[in-house]
Amino acid sequence: MWSDPEDIDTWAVSPRGAGWLFGAKVTNEVNDLNLIARAHQLVQEGYKYMFPDDNLVTVWSAPNYCYRCGNVASIMAINENLQIDESSFKIFNAVPDQERSIPQRAGVGQYFL
Repeated sequence: MWSDPEDIDTWAVSPRGAGWLFGAKVTNEVNDLNLIARAHQLVQEGYKYMFPDDNLVTVWSAPNYCYRCGNVASIMAINENLQIDESSFKIFNAVPDQERSIPQRAGVGQYFL
């Protein structure tokens, strides 16, 4: 989903150069869905409901994106009744730099020799 939600009524050209910006009105009229859960767009707080109806949420699961954004990350847990609430989101931080290590590269297997 290259298009992004925005605080507009209908549609607008996306500054990313791909996709569109779309608003709450379009989301409600085009989709007969209770919830759209999406990713692909950084949100500093890990997740963010985009419209007043809470029918579109962006979930971002990469803490401190690119080692420079300082954002938290989240995962969204859906219960057995397909319901979510504020407790459904698990927030986590990036591993501190001093605790992060790069694993040694595995050798090339016999297959490629």
